[in-house]
Amino acid sequence: MAQKILVLHGPNLNLLGTREPHVYGHTTLDALNATLEALAASLGADLVAFQSNHEGAIVDRIQAARLDGTDFVIINAGAYTHTSVAIRDALAGIAIPFVEVHISNVYKREVFRHHSYLSDLALGVVAGLGPLGYEAAVRFAAQHAPSA
Repeated sequence: MAQKILVLHGPNLNLLGTREPHVYGHTTLDALNATLEALAASLGADLVAFQSNHEGAIVDRIQAARLDGTDFVIINAGAYTHTSVAIRDALAGIAIPFVEVHISNVYKREVFRHHSYLSDLALGVVAGLGPLGYEAAVRFAAQHAPSA
């Protein structure tokens, strides 16, 4: 049975490719997801992507992962990284390993972006590599998912 990787994209990531391209690049979310799906398939894994601008929808999707066979989560919680105890608690509650991803280097940005409510629970954090950070996370997930 193939490993199942869930990629969660938080608020404003639906605007990839057009939102602040000097910070986030020109790759659209659809193009990014297609790349990640193909990479996962080449590694023998299934990948499902989900994006929402709504905190509760992200929490609901995290909780659903507990029952849908998800082996590993990759999350870019966007601004919720720095504000959401609810997303943190949901990730802690499902006990599925995860990696936190940021397209930009949050440590070269505003000070409020330097704190993450997720990092201390994550197996790893990838920041500043653009869309390649997601690809690194998929490769890591394929090697470290419980069913690997």
